Amino acid sequence: MKAKNSTASRPVFVTGATSGIGLATARLLAGEGYRVFAGAEPGADSAGLEGSGAELVEIDVTDAASLAAARDSVRARLGETPLWGLVNCAGVMAAGAVEMVDIDEVRHLFEVNVIGVFASCQTFLPQIRAARGRIVNISSLSGLLAVPFLGPYCASKAAIESLCDTMRRELQPLGVDVIAIQPGATRTAMWGKAEDIDLAPYQGSGYEAAVARVQRKAVKKARKKGQPPLHVAQAVLRALTAEPAPSRIRVQRKLSSRLMYSLLPLLPDRFVDRKVAQKVWRK
Repeated sequence: MKAKNSTASRPVFVTGATSGIGLATARLLAGEGYRVFAGAEPGADSAGLEGSGAELVEIDVTDAASLAAARDSVRARLGETPLWGLVNCAGVMAAGAVEMVDIDEVRHLFEVNVIGVFASCQTFLPQIRAARGRIVNISSLSGLLAVPFLGPYCASKAAIESLCDTMRRELQPLGVDVIAIQPGATRTAMWGKAEDIDLAPYQGSGYEAAVARVQRKAVKKARKKGQPPLHVAQAVLRALTAEPAPSRIRVQRKLSSRLMYSLLPLLPDRFVDRKVAQKVWRK
């Protein structure tokens, strides 16, 4: 496939490439001429990648042996050519009140969303450093504005924001750029986890009405009216091609939302708390 820009045809690994943002990214990059290694969790349905030109690589980002096997598989296929790009899309959702959410579920979320990103970067960085390439991490606007009852997910994305800053400052002097993609609400199956929260345990807790409201308003809205994953994939493409590389790219459709998040760092915390409470706790 003919390259369409100066960075196309370079090899890029995409984690979480069988669904949602990862699938859209793998397909888009392959269509643009990149050599895409599509990371698939063992047992995941990879039908969406058929005909894309992406090369399937089995990987579990929470398992060291699986990460090493994926690295070795990519290295064997590339020969003397180092991997140029890594796009960390693998992610899961956990939701509920901090007081009541299952701690093992939270632990698993951090293993995938945070430690998995950290481990993937460690695994592939020697090759990316050799290529003086780029790493793109899928963060979220949820890492900037914490939403009640989505605490585990928001906290994991706030961690990714900090990790991106640290890595960028460590790696830029070595020729590697690290870019954070900050999507707003995006239509992916991941939100089904939050939409399916069992409300029964919350009865009589004081949280029940607010949890139901977040589930009904924020989560279902994200699933039904959020932007398509392709919008985020297009931001990933910009992150891989822009010169100079941006540090962050926000992906939001609504002007009002873009303005709100631009103003957010300037607003007092208690003011933001009141505005969030009006939406979540109102009678």
